[in-house]
Amino acid sequence: MATPALLIEGLTKDYAVGFRRRPHRALDGLTLRIEPGEVFGFLGPNGAGKTTTLKLLMQLIYPTAGRAEILGRPIGDIGARRRLGYLAENPSFYDYLTAEEMLTYFAQLFGYQLPERRQRVSDLLDRVGIGQERRFQLRKLSKGMVQRFGIAQALVNDPEILFLDEPMSGLDPLGRRDVRALILELREQGRTIFFSSHILSDAEAVCGRVAVLAGGRLVAQGRLTDLREFSARGWELVVANLSPDALERVRPRTARVTPISAGRYGLELPPDSAPDAFLAELVAAGASIVSLNPLRETLEDFFVERVTRAASDARH
Repeated sequence: MATPALLIEGLTKDYAVGFRRRPHRALDGLTLRIEPGEVFGFLGPNGAGKTTTLKLLMQLIYPTAGRAEILGRPIGDIGARRRLGYLAENPSFYDYLTAEEMLTYFAQLFGYQLPERRQRVSDLLDRVGIGQERRFQLRKLSKGMVQRFGIAQALVNDPEILFLDEPMSGLDPLGRRDVRALILELREQGRTIFFSSHILSDAEAVCGRVAVLAGGRLVAQGRLTDLREFSARGWELVVANLSPDALERVRPRTARVTPISAGRYGLELPPDSAPDAFLAELVAAGASIVSLNPLRETLEDFFVERVTRAASDARH
């Protein structure tokens, strides 16, 4: 069996909180295996334990129990650390420097010599969409631009494995699209990406497998298409040019009919229906098919249900 890119076994972290310093378990026995070359989504609502996990892997804090390996080596191994990139959720930089100066400093720390250093800095800033802003002080950049810069610094050493904590934070829709495209490009190059987020649509767009954390505990993992909670619970069909007579003929076989405009309807079909035969009948009646999509429980619904359950279990 190939060496995993990331192996986590029973990782646990307790904090002492409050006036009486009572222990609070932020992470409870997390076990994961991430293979080389995959984009792995680490999902959960705020406070679920995602950032705690990343801080443990970066050795910014230390575990109460458990262990982890990165690229087959203990997480504190210097050789392993040289091969990873990391973007914190709220990164801090020397904001009196320009983006170009700050990234040049990071490249120098990794041993890049002057000609290669200049080229690498220029290429990375181009890659994340920072143009003339590279000559502005970081304190004068928008939050979205600082986030783009943070992604560039995570890539400065050409890492084999990349840890991204809420990488879409502060980005506008164009920026989110660019970062998704960059993540998929890195995957095609064989990089491993550990993608922590509560922005669920972004994770669905780029991640092959996901783990869902709630209350510090792993509550689900696998491919989204394989998780039972996300199986289709029906079909959503939008049709145009549907005559009143044809609508009345098919209405008994629908779960819901929603008028949109003249001759245009949204039809909800039950999960045991045969969409192909239903579509053929509508087309034969002169209707036009606009779209057909499976209805699934969203990750938001899944979060709410699992977090509520975890809170209920904790009370009992």
